[in-house]
Amino acid sequence: MDSFILLRFGDTGWGDEMLRAAIVTILVSLSAMAIGLLVSVFATMSKLSSNGFIRSIGNTYTTVVRGIPELLVIYLLYFGANNAIMGVAKKLFGYNQYIELPVFLIAAIAVGIISGAYSTEVLRGAFLAVPKGQIEASKSVGMNKFLIFRRILIPQVMRYALPGLGNVWQLTLKDTALIMVTGLVEIMRQAHIASGSTYSPFTFYITAALLYLVLTTASSRVLNSAESWANKGVRRA
Repeated sequence: MDSFILLRFGDTGWGDEMLRAAIVTILVSLSAMAIGLLVSVFATMSKLSSNGFIRSIGNTYTTVVRGIPELLVIYLLYFGANNAIMGVAKKLFGYNQYIELPVFLIAAIAVGIISGAYSTEVLRGAFLAVPKGQIEASKSVGMNKFLIFRRILIPQVMRYALPGLGNVWQLTLKDTALIMVTGLVEIMRQAHIASGSTYSPFTFYITAALLYLVLTTASSRVLNSAESWANKGVRRA
């Protein structure tokens, strides 16, 4: 009964605060996934490039980001971004005041960089899964590179990549729990604040777990529907 009282909406409970934190988690996840996909497109192109130097840039990015703890990536960006901005402002404009980037922006970029490294490998694998014979056949009928990219590569790469990108989305959603160290009030941060204020950690951490389960379960259903739609008309082996 005490747990239900603590989770009520209004001034006497923490229900509305937990709901707002869940919304922040969703917004950070969506922003981070969008950033990660944008980064992964360029990283995938670099990893598939015939130029050794460009290819090494993509390989270094995925190796470093996937090789160090995700929390460390967040810390490095959280502390490094502000210092870098202040250094540039001082050098170029002589501005010596403290500059602090929005925490939401830093959190989204940090998680986006992490998700982008995994999305890069998904897209690279999907690109390599497209049969080369289809590319050669497209060239033989006179299709230019842009047409091949739009009609042959993009539809098949996205179909092959969709299951892997779904997994990356789930990881991105859960990785937002790590950004509590930046002070952004998402699910885990709010659960930590509420448990400290009420001395009822079990209630709020269980609530946090249930919120994550709701989000991941709903995401799984949406992603499964998307996969079914993408595979319409595809002959099963």
